Amino acid sequence: MTKHIGYARVSTRAQDSDRQIVDLKDPMLGKVRADDLYIDHGVSGARETRPALDQALAALEAGDTLVVATLDRLGRSTENMLRLAADLRNRGVALKVLNLGGEAIDTSTPTGSMLFTVMVALAQMELDIKKERALDSVSKRRAAGKDLGGRRAKFSEGLIQMARQQIDAGGSPSQVARDLGMSRATLHRRLQQNAESVDLRLGEPPAVLPRKREARKGGLK
Repeated sequence: MTKHIGYARVSTRAQDSDRQIVDLKDPMLGKVRADDLYIDHGVSGARETRPALDQALAALEAGDTLVVATLDRLGRSTENMLRLAADLRNRGVALKVLNLGGEAIDTSTPTGSMLFTVMVALAQMELDIKKERALDSVSKRRAAGKDLGGRRAKFSEGLIQMARQQIDAGGSPSQVARDLGMSRATLHRRLQQNAESVDLRLGEPPAVLPRKREARKGGLK
């Protein structure tokens, strides 16, 4: 008797309300029995090791169908997804994606197989475009001298005050910046902002920090 083997990847263990689980178990849609459903919890699609997917693939026999809710459940790489589909086809196993371009696609049919290949390529192209846009945004922000998301919070006010104390005690600004994992220019800017914040709280005019110590010929201290 042929079976529908379902695979899902969820971010948490609170899976009952996850839409993909509901769709896979739907008797009119995924047609997957609870005993034939394999779930990876908190596993990224970019990772090669996905234990539940490996178990689902091992459970498949000729004539069975592997069912997933969306294409990205299988991974992020076009090459990997097409290789997986080809491997299933060679084993006599169909692949059914419940929502690929708004429609369910079943690779057991010639049309479904062709559409799957096209949609995988389009999905990869969309992912590449998003990556390119993200990198372009980072490059523009860096060129404009803006802080990148998440970096400001990493260096707390207490940490900046500690850096100031080390420099006041004779420490090299360049070395202190390296120890904190930031550039000397960023450290100077954060020290200036910290000084202005302290002075404003005290009701005093903002202090002006020196740009840098006397530099040795050919480089900073």
